[in-house]
Amino acid sequence: MKIVEDSFKNEKVASYPKFKAGDTIVVTYKIKEGDKFRLQNFRGVVIQISGSKPSTKTFTIRKVSGGVGVERIFPFNSPFIDSITVAKYGKVRRARIFYLRDISGKKARIKEKKMVTLLNEEGANAAAPAAETK
Repeated sequence: MKIVEDSFKNEKVASYPKFKAGDTIVVTYKIKEGDKFRLQNFRGVVIQISGSKPSTKTFTIRKVSGGVGVERIFPFNSPFIDSITVAKYGKVRRARIFYLRDISGKKARIKEKKMVTLLNEEGANAAAPAAETK
């Protein structure tokens, strides 16, 4: 069983940024139209991350488009996901924020987590959560 799970591991999944519920992310995924592929972005708030094994792990994203809430479930191991980028790190107290379905307008806003930019040894910027003080 271990050998089968190792064969399903995807190097692309390891390159995805760390995100959790409440974060706003942009998923660029491939859409097949006829015999051609095109890339489309889906930007929204992560509602939940489910699945314990890497081969069955999924995440749900919600956005409001034209006044209608749209949710989409993406498997982490999907070959159609081109890239994932984190737009905002949200500050929520739940792992599954289904309460966003029932609220709209200003109530549906999620506070943004303050980030501190650190300089790595290579010279690249890396974002890290700021230390909270009481």
